[in-house]
Amino acid sequence: MKKYVLLVIFILLSLNAKVNAQKNSTKVSSEYFSAVEWRNIGPFRGGRSAAVAGVSGKANLFYMGATGGGVWKTNDAGNTWQNISDGFFGGSVGAVAVSESDNNVIYVGMGEKTVRGNVSSGDGIWKSENAGKSWKHIGLKNSRHIPRMRIHPTNPDIVFAGVMGDLYKPTQERGVYKSTDGGTNWKKVLFSNENAGVVDLIIDPNNPRILYATTWNIRRTPYSLSSGGDGSALWKSTDEGENWTNISTNKGLPDGLWGISGVAVSPVNSDIVWALIENEKGGIYKSTDAGKTFTLINSERKLRQRAWYYTRLYADTQDENILYVLNVRYHKSTDGGKTYKTYNAPHGDHHDLWIAPEDNQRMIIGDDGGAQVSFDAGENWSTYMNQPTSQFYRVTTDNHFPYRILAAQQDNSTVRISHRTSGRFITESDWSSTAGGESAHIAVDPLNDEIVYGGSYGGLLTRKNHKTGETRAVNVWPDDPMGHGAEDFKYRFQWNFPIFFSPNNKKKLYAGSNHLHATENEGQSWELISPDLTRNDPKTLGASGGPITKDNTGVEYYGTIFAAAESALEPGLIWTGSDDGLVHVSKNNGTTWDNVTPKKMPEWMMINCIEINPFVKGSVYVVGTKYKSGDYRPYIYKTENYGQSWKQITNGIGDESFTRALRADPKRKGLLYAGTERGMYVSFDDGKNWESFQQNLPIVPITDLAIKNNNLIAATQGRSLWIIDDLTPLHQLNKTISKQEMVLYQPKNAYNMSGGNGKTSRTAGTNHAGGVAVNYFIKKENEKDTISLSFYDANDNFIKKYSTKPNKEKKEEKLKMEDGNNIFYWNMMYPGAEKVKGMILWWASLSGPMALPGTYKVILSVNDKTAKQNFTILRNPNSEASISEMKMQFDFINDINLKMTEIHKALKNIKKVRNQVNLLKKSIKNKKKYKMLLAYADTLVKKITKIEETLYQTKSKSGQDPLNFPIRLNNKLAHLNSLTRIGNYAPTQQAIDFKNDITKEIDTELAKLNTLFKTSVSELNKQVKESDIDLIQLD
Repeated sequence: MKKYVLLVIFILLSLNAKVNAQKNSTKVSSEYFSAVEWRNIGPFRGGRSAAVAGVSGKANLFYMGATGGGVWKTNDAGNTWQNISDGFFGGSVGAVAVSESDNNVIYVGMGEKTVRGNVSSGDGIWKSENAGKSWKHIGLKNSRHIPRMRIHPTNPDIVFAGVMGDLYKPTQERGVYKSTDGGTNWKKVLFSNENAGVVDLIIDPNNPRILYATTWNIRRTPYSLSSGGDGSALWKSTDEGENWTNISTNKGLPDGLWGISGVAVSPVNSDIVWALIENEKGGIYKSTDAGKTFTLINSERKLRQRAWYYTRLYADTQDENILYVLNVRYHKSTDGGKTYKTYNAPHGDHHDLWIAPEDNQRMIIGDDGGAQVSFDAGENWSTYMNQPTSQFYRVTTDNHFPYRILAAQQDNSTVRISHRTSGRFITESDWSSTAGGESAHIAVDPLNDEIVYGGSYGGLLTRKNHKTGETRAVNVWPDDPMGHGAEDFKYRFQWNFPIFFSPNNKKKLYAGSNHLHATENEGQSWELISPDLTRNDPKTLGASGGPITKDNTGVEYYGTIFAAAESALEPGLIWTGSDDGLVHVSKNNGTTWDNVTPKKMPEWMMINCIEINPFVKGSVYVVGTKYKSGDYRPYIYKTENYGQSWKQITNGIGDESFTRALRADPKRKGLLYAGTERGMYVSFDDGKNWESFQQNLPIVPITDLAIKNNNLIAATQGRSLWIIDDLTPLHQLNKTISKQEMVLYQPKNAYNMSGGNGKTSRTAGTNHAGGVAVNYFIKKENEKDTISLSFYDANDNFIKKYSTKPNKEKKEEKLKMEDGNNIFYWNMMYPGAEKVKGMILWWASLSGPMALPGTYKVILSVNDKTAKQNFTILRNPNSEASISEMKMQFDFINDINLKMTEIHKALKNIKKVRNQVNLLKKSIKNKKKYKMLLAYADTLVKKITKIEETLYQTKSKSGQDPLNFPIRLNNKLAHLNSLTRIGNYAPTQQAIDFKNDITKEIDTELAKLNTLFKTSVSELNKQVKESDIDLIQLD
């Protein structure tokens, strides 16, 4: 009985704990911020692709798999690209295969082959049966890396997957997998061992029963890369992949340790097989008897340097003597593989090639710049400057207006790009390179936006003066480490070593090796301000690469400071985190340091991000990753007592969404943003609970985050840079709002500058929409509801109304909305002049002026229920014009439009008179009887027509007719509107004088017209009334 009582008590306590947890949770329903969206600003400069494919018989159709960016398609031979995996999946693509017999069928293997230090894993295989319009996941979820997918040439249901598997630990999920039912079921048909997976796989183009595969023993750790070992081999199957033979020991192939290898079969002659092998006696081996025997025909280093990153070769589809070998550049042999000429594509570091079976001139290459298409066998290539698939590491901003985003693009330069412009899109002209190299942390001088510091591998640290164009190397210690292990150096610099300015001393720049360094003289000299703040474990400091080919670039340099930050709340409080799992703090500007590593944190954690809590002294957030040890879970820790104790705060983040970045919102306490391998998360309760903040952001690894001016910026590994323009709705959310059915958030302050109006492009970044973002929430719109947004100035003068049921007579405009959260962008424009339908004007504007800087009000109405918010329009800091000058422009344009409206109303009345006179003439049957009346009417029409033709060029019927028929008074005045609204300037004196002159001419004509309306029209009406004319007559 006692046991039952205890059980009941336990259940009650559990239920009570759950109720309390629900009460204490501050999780916010995403429906109240669902309209908050990300926009892709670019740059449109391709990132790495290791998977490309074309379609036989369709000359302009190609596919690309991006390493982080999903699957892309071009229908115009690479002129433009569009993503076709968004909405279904995303992330790193290892293989793309299109069925030859049914090109609606596409298989995509996830997880790249290019196993760099920033490599991303995948989630198995995706399939489309409608050329990429929709997708479904078909298995091998834990395969991690699939470098090859091969489809039977006549049966799209027979498909093979070459699975490399987990890079960081042994696994049984490696080898060749086969499906005979379109991916519904999979059977492992080749397995080398738990450490060696498949890296290359090919079907004999002439005999689908024959397949070749290569396996590779590859292992990454946080501090090393190993290429080669037991299980690396060349295999062959002659029964459609059911059984395999290891042919690595066949005559002519090298003995000893094998690393990575690639294989190709000539589509012209199946007896010809080539293999590129990483080995002490490596090179190109050729067989002329279908793999029974081989001969080494070329051992040049240029074909096999940095083998783990390349080792791909491709047979020409029309000529058995042509062979392509990919490396930093690509190499072409025309003598069967013996000798090679070297060629350049638009970008270097090549990873995949597809050659059209029917046309060996048509091809697509994949490299570290994306994909490029050629129609002349590589003589000319399409551009990669149209692919928003850049991979970025760290991101920061400057204080310029508009502020610029600075980041380092993998395999390219660093970038300094405007976050918004006054143009339609963000184009290549809106960004340039800056300091540092592809792996840089970047720091902008807080006293001068034109001075930028950037790092790179090898400990490189440069200072760039954008004003003069000069660059200076200011390395902390200028010892080039290339080819050496970390153990050989005084200071160890990771290729992504931290660089940052002190928030308390604007002249103090920090840089991290295994020590922390500081300079206050722009890098002329550096001060050592810490001991070694890493584990300094000798077993982690050796040379990387091997056992065949070493690869020491600094990527695997270990035992380094990987993240660091100084508190803005407490000068002298500095935190560091190392890539081998230690957290240190100094409270005295680096004089002394304490190891405050969280006790429950797994060892060897890479500390990727340290974020100071902007509200609580002694509080910091530490973000770490363990994926390079085979642990893909997220790790975030928080302390509020200088590291004496820590809490892990990852509840709600996906199990495999390991986290790289966290930022604390400086405007709302406890509002946190986390960037993970599989997307974005937000917390409203200081990390106790997390929820998805993906919105419209594609599934892509997030590498870093930055907050600036209530914007959130995300650096991605494969989809360039993204930004949320307005975080203020998240600042305003509370329990009261989350219970309401109608909410109007206070709009964020807006600048009086234009933008892109929401337009998107396939070749350029999306610009800020411009205007004032009005964020509101309507739970549900009923059919009878009238919902509107009305705008007023500071004096409650009405400006404009937008309604779901607009009153056209009041010139209301349509408000488009959906149930739930909406964002409406008010363009800040006042109403313009009245328009005349069909009127042709040359270089003329009838638009109203833009709202002046100042305070305004918006009212949200749902039937009789209203909500009001004030907002501010700010002056564009780049404008030369003063507020008073802007007011002069504002009034001048309004004056012009008042006169234009007067003209156009008059023209409409002329048309009415003319139409009614014509109707009168048609209704008069007895022309003789009413001869005098008709003559009077004709004279009236002639007089008003003469005035009409003075006011407006009535002969212009198409856009360029004004070049033939001179423009008239209304066009000249409207042209003055066009000229005056260029910039924010007050009108020139001559503009004022011209307006006065032309207005006098216009007023003269209008006075004549008004006289005719008052006298002649009245007289005509009188004569008609006194007659017995029937206006309506029936036959």
